[in-house]
Amino acid sequence: MTDLYAAVDCGTNSVRLLIARAQDGRLVELDRRLHLTRLGQGVDATGRFHPDALARTFAAMADFGEQLDALGVRHRRLVATSAARDAANSGEFFAGARERLGVDAEIISGEEEAGLSYAGAVSALPSLPQPVLVMDIGGGSTELVLGDGGTPSAAVSLDVGSVRLRERFLHSDPPSAAEIGAARHYVDGLLDASGIPFADVATWVGVGGTVTSLSALAQGLPAYDRALVHGSSLAADELDALTARLLAMPVAGVTALPTMVPGRADVICGGALICQTVGRRAPAPLLVSEADILDGIVLGLLSRDA
Repeated sequence: MTDLYAAVDCGTNSVRLLIARAQDGRLVELDRRLHLTRLGQGVDATGRFHPDALARTFAAMADFGEQLDALGVRHRRLVATSAARDAANSGEFFAGARERLGVDAEIISGEEEAGLSYAGAVSALPSLPQPVLVMDIGGGSTELVLGDGGTPSAAVSLDVGSVRLRERFLHSDPPSAAEIGAARHYVDGLLDASGIPFADVATWVGVGGTVTSLSALAQGLPAYDRALVHGSSLAADELDALTARLLAMPVAGVTALPTMVPGRADVICGGALICQTVGRRAPAPLLVSEADILDGIVLGLLSRDA
């Protein structure tokens, strides 16, 4: 029987699963699932996981665990990112995750997170002009990694994501001009200090829920379609227009947009602002990849067995 490999990524806003097997040197996806659990609810302000956020996250992990057990998946890796790095009561999270998934959660560094996102993204987009900048906007952090020929040369994890930016700066509904200006100034400051040579970028690739959601909205899709999102691109003027539109809309209006899920509707404006601000420095359109950190994690598991 062919071995199956599973990756679980527990982030600030979502918990996601990929189950795959290897065939002819590539990944064959068997199952991919997402639950928007907002684990990072209030962590930026309180430094602790909220009980409701833990309950939502554990319910998602229980769903994943049942599927992994049903398929007999032996090779599993669970990584936890920004919210778990920041919470004081992480012991409760660790115990609940192990009970439901049968493996310990690994709190990975921002740099490893960036490298895994890069590996996953470029694996599904061959023959890209080099160097490539991969961007992964999460709920609590944003990973940027620059590479050439498949080898990362610079990587950074920025202390800003869609949830964190919304909670810190974008308080009104919709956000005010002053709030948007303060948020953009903060993101620009992080990018200034990032050490990423944006002028060198030949290809700019975006992964994660913010970017894929922006692509679906820009295309006006009536329902989310991974095949139409993967490999799509957003020019600078399209990204500017979409960001301005989302920042001007109340959450209720964003929720009503086709393809928009409620768990992302209130923070997509923050994610769009981050994406647009990066795009003002990257001299290339945004190329969207459906492959991301999950694919990178599975590829890492495969390399261990090789």
